[in-house]
Amino acid sequence: MPATPRLSYHPGMTTLTVERPEELLQHVGRELGPSEWITVEQAMIDKFADATGDHQWIHVDVERAKREMPGGKTIAHGYLTLSLVPRLAATLLRVTKRRHGLNYGSNKVRFTNTVPVGARIRLTQRLAKVEPVPGNGFRVTSEMTVEIEGQERPALIAEVIGVQYA
Repeated sequence: MPATPRLSYHPGMTTLTVERPEELLQHVGRELGPSEWITVEQAMIDKFADATGDHQWIHVDVERAKREMPGGKTIAHGYLTLSLVPRLAATLLRVTKRRHGLNYGSNKVRFTNTVPVGARIRLTQRLAKVEPVPGNGFRVTSEMTVEIEGQERPALIAEVIGVQYA
């Protein structure tokens, strides 16, 4: 008879902790989160603009945004919001006995709402699929939703894939 996986849920958060990647098979369909809130600050937006070369004024020109943008604020790049998913997801799922993990890609990404500077965002994750792959790995497909505090429509809905190696 296989051993029962040890699970722990951290107080105050809904972090799923498993020892080995294969234990994730038992949690397909499970909702994780929400994560803690993080604030999207102008400094984050500016650094992302520098890293990507995307200096469109709606992201970096605070004075012009005050005059011309709905709400009078700059907005985060959609890809900045997407890039925060791994940071937030790390608080929702932990595999304690793994060699390493890899980003495998995305099947679908939709930016469904803008994230104004100063907004707080958080993540929910649903484990959609877990599949074994060669090399003692497990490909994990997750449906990720980034919500904006006080907004009905989320900022981002994405199906992302990672591989966890035991």
